Amino acid sequence: MAGALVFAAIAPHGGLAIEEACTPEERGLAAATRAGMKELGRLFGAARPQAVVVATPHNVHIPGAMGVLVSGRVAGRLAGAPSAIALDVPTDQKLAWRLLECLGSAQVPAVAVSFGSNDPADAVAPMDWGTLIPLWFMGGRNDPPMPLVVITPARDLPASDHIKAGAAIAAAAVAAGLRVALIASADHGHAHDSKGPYGFDPAAKKYDEVICELVRGERLDRLADIPSDLVEAAKADSWWQLLILHGATAKGWSGKLVSYEAPTYFGMLTAAYEPASPSPFRGEGRGERAQLATPAISPGSASPPRKRSVRRTRAR
Repeated sequence: MAGALVFAAIAPHGGLAIEEACTPEERGLAAATRAGMKELGRLFGAARPQAVVVATPHNVHIPGAMGVLVSGRVAGRLAGAPSAIALDVPTDQKLAWRLLECLGSAQVPAVAVSFGSNDPADAVAPMDWGTLIPLWFMGGRNDPPMPLVVITPARDLPASDHIKAGAAIAAAAVAAGLRVALIASADHGHAHDSKGPYGFDPAAKKYDEVICELVRGERLDRLADIPSDLVEAAKADSWWQLLILHGATAKGWSGKLVSYEAPTYFGMLTAAYEPASPSPFRGEGRGERAQLATPAISPGSASPPRKRSVRRTRAR
């Protein structure tokens, strides 16, 4: 079977997205997000990927270069949550090295990253919450878990490099001969609440409104036009990963905003993307678009996070 990128998603990585990770007090928060994550999981499964690439902002940080994990496995647990909220996932090393080749061909600075053992095949890299939380719904709890590749953005590289990195992911799927899904692990403005760790700034709501508008209108090509001072003032944690997703899905894809809300100090959005053909969202033999969840939009107001959950709901 020919390789291709078959599904893509924007998924949040705040701990409130996982019901099992919430305290009783927290379970009343983020209902729209949890429903959106379940919908992404359904669509992910329908696309039948053989491997998943997660673009996360919370793993290694390398000045001037993106990182691609090549260790044999990636494993970890969600800090502050019950010990059962943990994953141990194999890396698709063939796809990881293909991705590095494609990034090199596109002249995007990137390095291979491993951890611990000198032999990458035996190495186990730490799994950050930006990877674990989306995988909890998309492939990480499969039996066996779906093979993974982790890529990290580099905030000191230009938007154009992140867009080219997305195109490289699509090219690597073809080169590896695999059906691949891409997840942009992304939370948005982090200054919705004066009681949150980043304080309040109206830029957070403004940034989130722009992102929702671009996702809803299928205009991710305008991401690069967002002023950098707005991204910074909003304390955003999504722009770079969304650029990667845009680069991977710029030609012949369509998207759907599933949910958005800001239940605490940061915004969480779920969205699903499909290739024009074949379409994992279409009814068999009818060419009909399957119904996605109705977007649940909150106005961006926020309530303060619980003290014990600040670390694991923090997404920036």
